[in-house]
Amino acid sequence: MALEAYSSQAPDKVHTDVLSQARLACYKARDAFYACLEKESNKKPTEIASVGLLYPVECKKNKEEYVKQCRPTWVKHFDRQYCAKKRVQRLLDDNESRRGV
Repeated sequence: MALEAYSSQAPDKVHTDVLSQARLACYKARDAFYACLEKESNKKPTEIASVGLLYPVECKKNKEEYVKQCRPTWVKHFDRQYCAKKRVQRLLDDNESRRGV
């Protein structure tokens, strides 16, 4: 009920402080999930996230928080970015090993 009263006072006003706090919470949850992926990279990935990203069960709580804090479109976007970055890193690492450097 308090939310209705709050929103009816200024229905067209954008509350940038609320948006900023939500964005920061999303970024924090995303970073915690990706940090877990890096930390647990030696474990077998058994869970499937968006865009086919696989992750170990040890990161499940971090993933749930990430999905809860971020918009679904943001989750897909960040996961695509993460997968692309990892793919490029694998290619670069593979090329280095071929050069014998």
